[in-house]
Amino acid sequence: MSSTRTLIRGGLVITAADELHADVLIEDGRIAALAAHGSDIAAGWTAERTIDATDRYVIPGGVDAHTHMELPFGGTAASDTFETGTRAAAWGGTTTIVDFAVQTVGHSLREGLDTWYAKADGVCAIDYAFHMILSDVDEHSLKEMDKLVQEGITSFKLFMAYPGVFYSDDGKILRAMQRASANGGLIMMHAENGLAIDVLVEQALARGETDPRHHGEVRKALLEAEATHRAIQLARVAGSPLYVVHVSAEEAVAELAAARDKGLPVFGETCPQYLFLSTDNLAEPGFEGAKYVCSTPLRPKEHQEALWRGLRTNDLQVVSTDHCPFCFKGQKELGLGDFSKIPNGLPGVENRMDLLHQAVVDGHISRRRWIEIACATPARMFGLYPQKGTLAPGADADVVIYDPHARQTLSAATHHMNVDYSAYEGRTVTGQVESVLSRGEPVIDRRAYVGRAGHGSFVPRSTCQYLN
Repeated sequence: MSSTRTLIRGGLVITAADELHADVLIEDGRIAALAAHGSDIAAGWTAERTIDATDRYVIPGGVDAHTHMELPFGGTAASDTFETGTRAAAWGGTTTIVDFAVQTVGHSLREGLDTWYAKADGVCAIDYAFHMILSDVDEHSLKEMDKLVQEGITSFKLFMAYPGVFYSDDGKILRAMQRASANGGLIMMHAENGLAIDVLVEQALARGETDPRHHGEVRKALLEAEATHRAIQLARVAGSPLYVVHVSAEEAVAELAAARDKGLPVFGETCPQYLFLSTDNLAEPGFEGAKYVCSTPLRPKEHQEALWRGLRTNDLQVVSTDHCPFCFKGQKELGLGDFSKIPNGLPGVENRMDLLHQAVVDGHISRRRWIEIACATPARMFGLYPQKGTLAPGADADVVIYDPHARQTLSAATHHMNVDYSAYEGRTVTGQVESVLSRGEPVIDRRAYVGRAGHGSFVPRSTCQYLN
């Protein structure tokens, strides 16, 4: 690690807690000190590298706690590798991802985790960590959960959806929750009633309803709410905390709010696609709607206000991307004539920080809440704080210089994700990443990529920091 000192002068430092005009001193890859701009202390600082942040925001690097690089799914695999995906993340102001290692049915957690270690090792532009997907809950995998927690893999994802692929029944979910209750792990849940959805899929296809828009129609909001409710009750029985991923529907938010009103350790995440896109996109003419097929699905526009309200009231705490890109040509097209065969997933790791800044501009959230839901809370939720998610002495120097006045148009022609379309094609947003440091090393320098594959390190995590 380089021992050079870097000084960021003249910017507005924004964290989840504070906004202050401060200079930031970085040494040995960490934040060494902050001092008021123009103060005697700051004036006395010298450094080999000085970054002028006048009229810019200085913010912590984003923490995207839900990505799927190179995920095998539906007979193909997500188009971003750990190399391309982490580079794109850096372009978008994200400096840490938490990706999902997958247990294959009939195989151990260890095998799945080692496979993902190998995929990411030596190629990431930014730091990374892993959650573990449990596809096969049995005595062996339950014991392995304890070992993984000790290794810094402290969260485990289960699916109430996708029968025959990732699905776990309520008994398996309860056993995993009981184990997490004992070992301190956090259970993450894909909450949709997959068995009921499969019936509706079969019936829709039998009626000849094959277009992408029917993907949204069969995956009903009530079946997301029902599964969310069931997951909450199972967690209560197990005495376990629960984190519900990619919440998309007003009814599911209501279930989370009711649980939190009882004081239960229940948390919710939503994603930019549910805040900015809708079933109107799924219904785009021809096969265009396939670009927007993800699960949980996009909802009618009227759900968006409930999600924004949930983010303001803290019934939803985190915005992640669920970045899982598939090219329109050759991958999404696998579902031509049968929406159920369209690979589920959207690209977004590069767009999250900018879209959420647009939400600040639009008045949905405050600047500090932007940093809270995109940096600080995901870091706390998954045991990375204060190493990640804030700008404070001792924290990793993951720093973004952000131009809040720049205008940009989101497009596949200019993005860096390895996918042939943008879910936000043609959308103009205010705000753009100018420079990015990862552990003090420049990755993006005034809109030029200067990072390298292999700079990113695996980060072991402690347990969820919202639990006693």
